[in-house]
Amino acid sequence: MLTGKINRTDETPAIVVRNVSKEFVIPHEKRTTLFENIKGIFSPPSYEKFTALKNVDFVVERGESVGIIGDNGSGKSTLLKIIAKILRPTTGSVEVNGKITPFLELGVGFQPDLTAKENIEVYSTIMGISRKDIAKNIDNVLDFAGMSKFRDTKLKNFSSGMQVRLAFATAIQSTPDILLVDEVLAVGDIDFQQKCLDIFTNYKKQGITMVFVSHDLSAVRRFCDKTLLLKNGKVVAFGKTSEIIDKYVYGAKTEEIAPENITHKESDAPGNSIASGLQQETDKKQMEVDGRWGNHKIVISDVQLFDKYGHQNNKISTGDSLTIKIHYTAHEPIQEPVFGIIISSDNDILCYGTNTDIEGLDLGTVSGNGSIDIVIPFMPLLNGKFYITVAAHSKNNVTYDWLDKKYYFTVINTGRKIGMTNIKSEWIIV
Repeated sequence: MLTGKINRTDETPAIVVRNVSKEFVIPHEKRTTLFENIKGIFSPPSYEKFTALKNVDFVVERGESVGIIGDNGSGKSTLLKIIAKILRPTTGSVEVNGKITPFLELGVGFQPDLTAKENIEVYSTIMGISRKDIAKNIDNVLDFAGMSKFRDTKLKNFSSGMQVRLAFATAIQSTPDILLVDEVLAVGDIDFQQKCLDIFTNYKKQGITMVFVSHDLSAVRRFCDKTLLLKNGKVVAFGKTSEIIDKYVYGAKTEEIAPENITHKESDAPGNSIASGLQQETDKKQMEVDGRWGNHKIVISDVQLFDKYGHQNNKISTGDSLTIKIHYTAHEPIQEPVFGIIISSDNDILCYGTNTDIEGLDLGTVSGNGSIDIVIPFMPLLNGKFYITVAAHSKNNVTYDWLDKKYYFTVINTGRKIGMTNIKSEWIIV
């Protein structure tokens, strides 16, 4: 049962999900022989029930940002579709108080034989935007999507990524009470993803309620006040985001092989090894300290920091170079692995991120022990302590080893500029 209320107070929850279950009926139609086809004419069809969600129960307060995480097939997208009224629950009820904008299956309804401009007009009309506002917004939509020069190009000539970018840019014209987001951050290049992040940050500041499904745990950690963890369609936990993500990473992931004896405190020498092998059983408390996950086909065995003199050092000055050396062990031949880093401030602001795939570096096949350097020739950051996340993964984002904010360096600002970064500038008297 789905219900909606128009008259509400600010104290009314935005979304109330009560004991929701969802079953799909899957027909068995596989027939491989002539006999089976003839027999099937006289036999009633058989079906199998698949339970996608089971007794899901939670409340989203007005203005909250709530994440939904879990493995593939855990029911995340099904739950969002039920909240968006795209699907009906088999049992239970969903109460939604406010105007919803669902960022689900973006681009559904786009017509391949219409141009980008025409599709914006049609999609915007479906969203209930007036013709006057549509005409006023078209240039902004195309600019946001990075597709201004394709204004009169038919949609069928666009890649799937371009189509979703166009749909996202069109959808954000509407200011919702409640925003439902399903893996939008997986779309587009780094610049477009940053635009998406900026939009969601602005929505959060405005107090718009958001329900956010993503496999990007750092994005969930950044945007979501609370998080719901699903497994096999059931609620495992619901609460403070940092605690739920830790439960998912260090609890739900304990079936994965974990590195042995991982310890790396701030007092450790930078050259100490942080992984000496693999073991089948994981010490949960140790994993919670280290913030590490992956299938460990590649293990990042150490990370070293070198200053401009080539000395191992985690204290540098603004403007100096910094070399980050990543040591790894590939326990089997791995084709085209990707190594990446993220630099974050001590208050969890993302400062910089890149990887070998973004930089166009093809590593071929790696096996055994090796290392790779990333050189930052000019450190633009000013005073502060900054954390480094390092990762190894496949090109289709299967994580081999992820060490979350495992290392840090300190930057000393020798000048008088303030803020977080040293942006090159010049004063000109005119």
